[in-house]
Amino acid sequence: MSWLTDYVRPKIRGLLKREVPDNLWTNCESCSQMILVKDLRKGLNVCPHCGHHMRATVAERFAWTFDEGACTRIDLPKVVVDPLSFRDRKRYTDRLKDERAKSQLDESMAVAHGKIGGHDAVVAVMAFEFIAGTMGAALGEAFVAAARLAILQKAPLIVFTASGGARMQEGMISLMQMPRTTVAVQMLRDAGLPYIVVLTNPTTGGVTASFAMLGDVQISEPNALIGFAGPRVIEDTVREKLPEGFQRAEYLLDHGMIDMVTKRADLPAMLGRLIGLLNHRQGATPLRPAA
Repeated sequence: MSWLTDYVRPKIRGLLKREVPDNLWTNCESCSQMILVKDLRKGLNVCPHCGHHMRATVAERFAWTFDEGACTRIDLPKVVVDPLSFRDRKRYTDRLKDERAKSQLDESMAVAHGKIGGHDAVVAVMAFEFIAGTMGAALGEAFVAAARLAILQKAPLIVFTASGGARMQEGMISLMQMPRTTVAVQMLRDAGLPYIVVLTNPTTGGVTASFAMLGDVQISEPNALIGFAGPRVIEDTVREKLPEGFQRAEYLLDHGMIDMVTKRADLPAMLGRLIGLLNHRQGATPLRPAA
């Protein structure tokens, strides 16, 4: 009995008390089905049950978009950290510090350059993980820097959008980024360079009202929420029930607001093809796609 009591029973108790790691499983935001995290990552954060496209980080976007994930990130211009000395539940400077520690990003947009389908390209990715991808002065500077880099390299600019809109902690300074980014888009057009926008869930507010809807080609991931004001605000304003799927990618495609809806796994190939077509159309010598 001593062997059963002193050895077997503690082993059984240890097995029963062993906890499953918290990061082993997750639930789909749409269908609530359980998914192994490693399977979700293999599927590019797309639910294998319902096809819902979950949010992606900046690092994941770069890895999925560039050929073999190889790219070079650029340092972005610095801006005044807290121009309005803003404070709500906490100081704006403290909020930025916490977000930077949590996301390992300096701001809500990152820029890199590399090759897509064998073609040179500059890619700017909005980081929803950083204060919901809100647009402030730093994002405006990042976008302008991306446009200037594209002009310098004579390469197309591709922007992945994901945003809750303007950043309230910067007030009017945030709203001024709408015309600034619009001017940057015009700089690309004056240089004869392609500007491609990939809209992801969600893309709202001042981002939608500026550079997000100015692409030569507008692509969206499936079922992405795209709009200026939210559906509830619009319903309260017009006092009417909105159509089914209003402000979703497929609805916008049917009504001519975007050019195509493309699954995440197909995006790199589609972007490479578009860059080749647009380069050829504009008289540039297209690079041969990688085998």
